[in-house]
Amino acid sequence: MMSSARRQRRFFRRGSLVLVLLVLALSALTTAVALAVTRHAPPQLRTARGVVDGSFHPIAGKFVPDKTQLRDCRAGDVRCFEQAFGNLAYQEGPKPALALFDQRRAADKTVSSDCHRIAHMIGSAALAYFHGNVAQAYSHGSASCASGYFHGILERAFAKVHSEAGLIRVARSLCRGAGVRRHSFLDYQCTHGLGHGLMIQTGYDLPTALRVCGRLQTRWDEISCTGGAFMENGSTVYGLRSQWLKDNDPIYPCNRVKLRDKSSCYLRVTTQILRTNRFNWPATAARCREVGAKWRLYCFRSYGRDTVQYASGKSRSILRLCELAGPEAGQCLYGAARTLSDRDASAKQAAAFCRTAPTGQAASCFAGLGVVVGLLQPTDHDQAKACAHLAGAYAGACLGAAIGEVAPNGRGAWG
Repeated sequence: MMSSARRQRRFFRRGSLVLVLLVLALSALTTAVALAVTRHAPPQLRTARGVVDGSFHPIAGKFVPDKTQLRDCRAGDVRCFEQAFGNLAYQEGPKPALALFDQRRAADKTVSSDCHRIAHMIGSAALAYFHGNVAQAYSHGSASCASGYFHGILERAFAKVHSEAGLIRVARSLCRGAGVRRHSFLDYQCTHGLGHGLMIQTGYDLPTALRVCGRLQTRWDEISCTGGAFMENGSTVYGLRSQWLKDNDPIYPCNRVKLRDKSSCYLRVTTQILRTNRFNWPATAARCREVGAKWRLYCFRSYGRDTVQYASGKSRSILRLCELAGPEAGQCLYGAARTLSDRDASAKQAAAFCRTAPTGQAASCFAGLGVVVGLLQPTDHDQAKACAHLAGAYAGACLGAAIGEVAPNGRGAWG
């Protein structure tokens, strides 16, 4: 017979084995439950660490006022000017800040060179001034320096949204909630600003931003939004760099994105090309010529857009740079005129510029400003009247672009 001691040892061995099996079973069950929860839980966005509200960009977070004033800022200190103008908007509201901003950028090189980001900061501070009310902040703004004010508001509006479904929900409501009419200049700036904000809130996750843009109400909204996303993707003003840029392939990601997003991408592609080749304009024009025929015109419109800032809006310099585009010089002038019109929500300066364009390229130039006429003027009659006044003999080119921009099936947003 088995001794009592042996029976006791066998019992404990069996008990230990059972215990081990129970632990393993429980572990497997816990893992299965965790996996199931993970599968059904909404995906969380990748957001950068170490900045306010989980947002990637410094000015997308909650505006924090301090004691900085404009008299404290020295030439070249862009951060100081951004904070000082933001403080003014936070304390007195956006209208006094924007009025002084327009005065200073006409006379101060630092303010002029950084005007878009200063306007962003004024917008972000204005949203805080109006306690987060997007519609109220929008209604007190201006289109100064390519509507940076409106973009600053939209960047802030995504703070504390942490899922793709949440981004879609907020994106679909914001511009409608801002009270802007469909297919107007403000509507374009609003949906374009969404693209900036989506990139910033997701830690420059371009695929996520493009997917959310694709879930907006119309194709026109989508293109306006993706334009903002690609524009922000190329921004390195704060030393932050998107992973969707390659120095050894400056066309990237335009050669990899989906077909529906390619035109928006190529319309901003030369910013990265110029950055990597140290603003070698002949080489940049050569790069655009190498782009597939379907996208080449967008590349040269991007080239024209970039001439405006590089030449500080000076007509002779822009024309000289556009000459380097050769047969595509008209597309360069289109992009330049479009940018000049967009910059201050007026086509007057662009019209004066287009009157100096070579005869064979003038129609393309006036078409570029016509895009903004389509956004600024509410009716077909108003668009025709504006084009006749601005473009004279080229009114047809202007009006055709104006109608194409706002038509339900139009390409929209620089198309």
